[in-house]
Amino acid sequence: MDLTPSPEANAILDQVRKMFEQDILPRNREMIRSTKQDGELDPPFLDELRAKAKSMGLWNMAHTDLTDRQPGLSMSNLDYSIVAELLGRAFWSSKVFNCQWPDVPNMVALQRYATEEQKEQWLKPLLDGDCQSAFAMTEPGAASSDAKNIAATITPDGDDYIVDGRKWYITGGGHERCRFYLFLGLSNPDAAQNRRHSVILVPRETAGVTVGGANAFFGYSEPNGPASEINFDQVRVPKENLLGEEGEGFAVSQARLAPARLHHSMRAIGQCELLIELMYARALERHAFGRALEGYDTVQYAIAHSRVETEQMRLLLRKVAAQVDAMGEKSAYRDLSILKVAIAQGYYGIADRAVQVFGAMGGYDGTPVADAFAWSRAFRIGDGPDEVHLRSIFRAEPKPEVTLAASPYVVPPGDWV
Repeated sequence: MDLTPSPEANAILDQVRKMFEQDILPRNREMIRSTKQDGELDPPFLDELRAKAKSMGLWNMAHTDLTDRQPGLSMSNLDYSIVAELLGRAFWSSKVFNCQWPDVPNMVALQRYATEEQKEQWLKPLLDGDCQSAFAMTEPGAASSDAKNIAATITPDGDDYIVDGRKWYITGGGHERCRFYLFLGLSNPDAAQNRRHSVILVPRETAGVTVGGANAFFGYSEPNGPASEINFDQVRVPKENLLGEEGEGFAVSQARLAPARLHHSMRAIGQCELLIELMYARALERHAFGRALEGYDTVQYAIAHSRVETEQMRLLLRKVAAQVDAMGEKSAYRDLSILKVAIAQGYYGIADRAVQVFGAMGGYDGTPVADAFAWSRAFRIGDGPDEVHLRSIFRAEPKPEVTLAASPYVVPPGDWV
């Protein structure tokens, strides 16, 4: 399996890097002040940068299945991984290229399950960058890691469905540009377990939809729009808004999960690279007990261990990305779980070391260290918690065909000669 990104991908990366260094990084402090101090998620300069990226064709690069009539530049998962890693150094930069979450996974779900009419109404504005979307799944009253627990309802009523339920931690759900939700709800309670739920498209401005406050995780709000609590109170939606067939909710959800897990992992590696760089800079500049921190073996080990783990994570990511490109996400179901656990735990460990190296400054909101620590911890829960993935990995492990006593690799106790 070749894990080398294509020459075309490296040429695209050069273009993205040039724009990142010349146009994005110089505005990074301004963006941080805008979002964290002024509460303005999309300052005017963001639209200017988006227009430039779109004019250069650096648009929708995370979407692997664009048609010839859809705007942007499709890249394979392996090729996009090197671009996403760069964008991971400043999370908001993904929006410049219309490669932000949760919109890209939602685009994938719409591409696969929407009718032509639905694509025109819902997918096209996302691809054009005219709006944002959100995936309304998780609920405060349910262990949402087991999607069969989702209790919000989608009930037929004449030519409509009545959507009812309370959702929370809905990424981007409170952003002013969020135009609609992909709502997962219980539609067929008497069907087989994997056929009880459906996904329906709910316009944000529909009567009965109420967006509550932001659900900041350890005080961290995502740059692509705060995760929000949203109440759907007897919301009437036409039946033609059903995405896929009744009972296909889990299939629609799975369609968006693979790209979500891959892209989060790609960006996390970019974050790890940034944290290593910042740790080293801090260690050179900070002095304690008569010498710079970089002279202490504990700090050296923290940076070195972080380098080892980042290189391992990158190799694993490229392996899984190449596998998905070649054979589809179903072939990589186990390896996607392995990747999710490895990246989540590795990223969290590196962020934790960065906090320790930075000391009190590691908890300061003006550095990416505090955000990385909060986001990496959330990463171990979102898109399936570690424990769920580990359970799946164990179940996929082949059982040994021989007992220990019969294994030629083991000398039984008391059988030594």
